[in-house]
Amino acid sequence: MAALTPRAVFVTRETDYELLIARHATRGQARFFLESRGEGLAQVEARHERFHAMLARARAAVPGEWRQALVRRADLDRFLFGPDDVVVAVGQDGLIANVAKYLGAQPVIGVNPAPDLYDGVLARNPVERLPRLLPASVAGDVALERRTMVEAVIDGTERLFALNEIFVGHRSHQSARYRIEAGTASEDQSSSGLIVASGTGATGWARSISEATGLDLSLAPDERAVGYWVREPFPSVATATRLRAGKLTDADLVVTSRMNEGGVVFADGIEQDFLGFGWGRQVRIAPADRALHLVTG
Repeated sequence: MAALTPRAVFVTRETDYELLIARHATRGQARFFLESRGEGLAQVEARHERFHAMLARARAAVPGEWRQALVRRADLDRFLFGPDDVVVAVGQDGLIANVAKYLGAQPVIGVNPAPDLYDGVLARNPVERLPRLLPASVAGDVALERRTMVEAVIDGTERLFALNEIFVGHRSHQSARYRIEAGTASEDQSSSGLIVASGTGATGWARSISEATGLDLSLAPDERAVGYWVREPFPSVATATRLRAGKLTDADLVVTSRMNEGGVVFADGIEQDFLGFGWGRQVRIAPADRALHLVTG
């Protein structure tokens, strides 16, 4: 049986224009909606056209004998990635976090379609590099960053993976009650929830918490370690606040729910893709065995 030719899988998300049309059904209704709020459609359309022109250039860079596939962010949980795929994420950095949880060791090339709009910390490659990076990725002749991911396991069965962070708390962000165990230390807490972040995630949501609290942790993106931060812990006769932040390398963070309803665990800010975390459920969070293989050049 002949070996399959390589496949480039392009991952995108809807543009603002596409989201407007999906919501308002027609271009005219979308224009009316924006104009009623003192905004215009022309700039939104221009960004849409610019993105699709960039995507067309990216797809044209694929060697002619290769296979191609295109998958939207909303369909990632239904798409079957092959072990030999090369994944090309065209969009903002968050798109790479969205796709990372569905991958194994496939190389991921992030393409920044609008360097004047997006920072490109993860999606750092201009489209002009693709003709070289695609075949080099298959040959293993590229520089890679193996970025640590976070894994959450609830009651030993249900799993979530995250490139940035795992959130544990109440779905409405009201007070969450739980027992937390970090190494040999443990206590009951009531807080606005907690996050467990990788070195990649330490520059995002975790950074805002650490700056607000002064609880800074040193985490490198490729370091097999995670950090945890508790949001607004509340001291009472039944709850303590000693375990507010920490770095974990050899031990899991273990959290046991004390919430009758509303408890959730979700990954990378996708609140609608959650696992229930009702009373007595236990989640263990640690560095994942898998990593994001990010092509850097």
